[in-house]
Amino acid sequence: MALDQTAKNGVTHELVKFALGTNYADLPSEAIEIAKRCIVDGTACMMAGSKEPAPDILRRLARQVGGAEEARTLGKDSMRVPLHVAAQINGMSGHALDFDDTALSEEKDRSVLIHPTVQPLSACFAVGEHLNVSAEEFLTAFILGFEVQVKIAEAINADHFTGGRGFHTSGTIGIFGATIAAGKLLGLDYKQMSNAMGMASTMSAGVGANHGTMSKPLNMSRAAENGVTAARFASLGMDGPAHALEAGRGFFEAFGGGYDPTKIIGRMGDPWAIIYPGTSIKPYPSGVVGHPGMDTMKKLVEKHDIKPEDVEKIEVRTGANVITPGPLRIPHANNELEAKFCVAFQMAAIVLRRKAGLAEFSDAFVQSPECQEMQTKVTAELDPEIVEMGKGVIVARITLTTKDGHTYFEQSDPHYRGGPKNPLTYEEVSDKFRDASAGVLSEEKMEAFLKLARDFETLPGLSDIMDTVSA
Repeated sequence: MALDQTAKNGVTHELVKFALGTNYADLPSEAIEIAKRCIVDGTACMMAGSKEPAPDILRRLARQVGGAEEARTLGKDSMRVPLHVAAQINGMSGHALDFDDTALSEEKDRSVLIHPTVQPLSACFAVGEHLNVSAEEFLTAFILGFEVQVKIAEAINADHFTGGRGFHTSGTIGIFGATIAAGKLLGLDYKQMSNAMGMASTMSAGVGANHGTMSKPLNMSRAAENGVTAARFASLGMDGPAHALEAGRGFFEAFGGGYDPTKIIGRMGDPWAIIYPGTSIKPYPSGVVGHPGMDTMKKLVEKHDIKPEDVEKIEVRTGANVITPGPLRIPHANNELEAKFCVAFQMAAIVLRRKAGLAEFSDAFVQSPECQEMQTKVTAELDPEIVEMGKGVIVARITLTTKDGHTYFEQSDPHYRGGPKNPLTYEEVSDKFRDASAGVLSEEKMEAFLKLARDFETLPGLSDIMDTVSA
């Protein structure tokens, strides 16, 4: 279709032009180093998540349906499937445990922007393996997908996800990151990439009501799958609206009620989103907005050597970006999926175990009598002073009262562990990969992956590293 002048001057044009005009040599070294940590972390999440029921359901369906053996699924029961199915299954595994990274805004009207890694990474693994692209090409496509989806999340009206609309950006906006990543690797031209973005806008989906169910990672799964599909459709000649994001009845109007073009026009790569606002690589397999409170509770119980049997009550005061209407809106967890969005469980786990890893985020632990009882001692409420700070600041104030009448207080550090201003090191992320891969990969494969990933940009192709993460 012919591009009119509006399309040529719009934000879709800006995104496509930037993606097609950027090559590996244009990427700052800091962005490349962060991207390598994100790739190790995202792959770790796929390894651990591949053991969960939801990805297994997708694998079972893939076996029933069949199809071209174009790319591998990663982790448990690896299999060769069509590209879009590989992206779908790896996307489901990557978010099944809510252990993947999160990009957060520092602006007062919004908090969580998007889970930025799994969608473009799943697309890159699928298309990249099929074409055996170089690691430089892979990194370029991944960073561009990351960049595009975060910029869109910053631009759309906050009502899209923090207000009454209730969309889940990791699905609705993540598809654009996957589309750009897949399209870059497929070598789409300007017209094709514009068309792919148009098709992505009509396949965008994901609602927040599914938090605490298997359908939450389905948002990420379908974003990755449909991004690859949109790019392949475009490569075969299917068209779409060239200005699908900003057009009347387009994505921004339909999904967000508007957008701020200044967040995109003239802002691509300035700054790079992977550097600022950056991303938070999670030390806990749960919603990131609860992590400062979990670290604070851990500090409190260790500092005062508080035993579970000592606890009378725990009071958590925090912001609207954490508890209702924020993500942690489940008052009492009865299973591992609910636990990821439940302050009461997160406090209980730290008090009982002084940690909250994959073993704690399990049905067996969540449903144990001691965990169920400890949750009843936790209350969480909004703190007006914290709310006034805005949604871009995550703060928790915790007061613990013991049965002998003593009261202990701690407030979280805004520069929380794992966040952009206090990031996990490459070695810490590597340890997360080792823990997450237990029971899926042999130690030999784990160490082989980490060795290749450390100097990822030097790899001529993907076959060797894909072999290490296919069980």
